Amino acid sequence: MPVDVIMPQMGESIFEGTITKWLKKPGEHVERDEPLFEISTDKVDAEIPAPAAGVLKEIKVNEGQTVPIQTIVAVIDAEGGAASAPAPAKPSAAAQPAPPAAAAPTPAPVEAPLHFEPPARAAAPPPAPVPPVPAPTAAAPAPPAARTDGEKVRSSPLVRRMAREHGMDLAQVPGTGAGGRVSKRDMLAAIEHGLPAAAPTAAAPASAPSISSTASPAAAQVPPPASGTLYRPALELGVPRERIYFGRYEVQPMSTMRQKIAEHMLASKHVSPHVYSVEEADVSGIVALRNKIKSEFERKYDIKLSYMPFFVRAAIEGLRAFPTMNASLDGTNVVYHKEFNIGMAVALDWGLLVPVIKNAEEKNFLGLQRAINDLADRARTKKLKPEEVAESTFAITNPGVFGGLMGLPVINQPNVGILGLGAVQKRPVVVDDAIAIRSMVYLTLSYDHRVVDGAIAHQFLHKVKSVLEDWTENIL
Repeated sequence: MPVDVIMPQMGESIFEGTITKWLKKPGEHVERDEPLFEISTDKVDAEIPAPAAGVLKEIKVNEGQTVPIQTIVAVIDAEGGAASAPAPAKPSAAAQPAPPAAAAPTPAPVEAPLHFEPPARAAAPPPAPVPPVPAPTAAAPAPPAARTDGEKVRSSPLVRRMAREHGMDLAQVPGTGAGGRVSKRDMLAAIEHGLPAAAPTAAAPASAPSISSTASPAAAQVPPPASGTLYRPALELGVPRERIYFGRYEVQPMSTMRQKIAEHMLASKHVSPHVYSVEEADVSGIVALRNKIKSEFERKYDIKLSYMPFFVRAAIEGLRAFPTMNASLDGTNVVYHKEFNIGMAVALDWGLLVPVIKNAEEKNFLGLQRAINDLADRARTKKLKPEEVAESTFAITNPGVFGGLMGLPVINQPNVGILGLGAVQKRPVVVDDAIAIRSMVYLTLSYDHRVVDGAIAHQFLHKVKSVLEDWTENIL
């Protein structure tokens, strides 16, 4: 019995998903709840389990394609459906006589002149009436007009953000999704449709004729990579397109996650006027404490002790003291959040995710360490749920784990601030008019100047620094 595999809805605000990888091939056996394919959405990457056991009969949506939720992406021939297999065998047998009949039409395509009909048209007088044919092409622009309804345009947050970035009216974009919803694919098609009108794109083809004189016409018509949704290599690299496509450069399509990161970061830079502040903290006491009890901590709780919960706790105390840092902007209203949901940037081999420690202020030190490890592990194994990467009120990123001295991170929208942690390093510093070797760390804060001023930012950093330098919480 065939079982349809559908694109699931991974959150109430998610209306489409991109299949990034099929874990099974047609004809292979799959168990129920065994990972079948991987998807990428606006919020998270995830593995989707098979809804039934059986044989993967057909894949309807290929890797890299984006489709609306509830779309059938594959069909599984469930176990026990073998009895129904003979029935289709008869129609297929009936279909076999058809090939001989199809062999008759085969000669028809053999006539090359039919393929070269355009030149024939140019030569024959009858084609004169044919010019009206362009009329249908002129009618093509009509669809956008048909989309201009007084009705509310249905779309996802990602689509609305793309429309804002490109200054487009969603009412003018044809929606092909369920119920006329405007999907990401519709937006990309609309953006591509509008590009030829721009002067820069007209300039790029100007260099193409020089190639067409030496290369075949087919080679001259090589299109740019289809994956370039918001970014076009020929324009960004600043080199002639022909040099890219004829071997002097290697062009690789951006992954779906990479494209989403690009869109999110670009939107943040467009929306928030970023300002940066830097502080230096002496964490010698924390380093000594961790070195002293990390073995006992691991033996007692069966979990490794890292520096991250120390910084999360310090950030929470800073947010308590300065609520403006734990806010977001809604139009001309500032929303002050009562809970402290700390987003934690996790670097992956294929990109970056920011899972969220919900209600972090309610957790003790051990609870923070467990939450940090759990979210990081599940981010790396694609086990996160959409709600676990949403609703952050403040974020922390740790370039120091890779040896970075400091970083100036981009704000994770809709937060108004993000704390960057540098590497913990021993450095000579002046202590009581004497030079001493201390374990130091740079703390950087990126903040949205629409809401946060420099005075608040530096007071917040000073509070974080004081908590780290005068640590008093018992962690065993």
